[in-house]
Amino acid sequence: MMSKHSRIEYEDAFVKISGLIGGEDYVKVARALLNNENATDEEIASATGLKINIVRKALYDLFGRSLITGVRVRDLKKGWFVYRWKAQRDQTDSFIETQKKKALIRLKEKLVYENSHDFYHCGSLTCPKRTFEESMEIFFRCPNCGRILGQIDNSEIKKAIEWKIKEIMEEMENAKKG
Repeated sequence: MMSKHSRIEYEDAFVKISGLIGGEDYVKVARALLNNENATDEEIASATGLKINIVRKALYDLFGRSLITGVRVRDLKKGWFVYRWKAQRDQTDSFIETQKKKALIRLKEKLVYENSHDFYHCGSLTCPKRTFEESMEIFFRCPNCGRILGQIDNSEIKKAIEWKIKEIMEEMENAKKG
């Protein structure tokens, strides 16, 4: 069931999101869906050269995220039911918006955490930073390397988090206007 329009090769938002979710296999499935509307999993497997189980995993994942729809129809030749899959490109923007909201929540929680704790570190790149409470419990000595823990300045981390929060909020505002 190849559609009559030209083949989609460019990276639209649906293809990009699919790639972010599942990598190159998902990109192949997404392109196949855009080039062959209402395709079955077997048609997509044939078009992409991917194994059927990989195609089905990608389809079910994209379906679970409401980025594609599946309609169950009877295959007249074989007599059993198959799903015909279709990209829901109109859902791409709402998916992006939801991901941005989730990222904002995580960043705001991280900023609260960074603002409400004093942190200590031994200076070794392989050792984790610790809160004041954790540091007290281990008598300000790193259990990994044995060095003394010193207080660290997390103002740069806080600035970076604040900048990212501002950037995402501006993107969301501009998306509402556009």
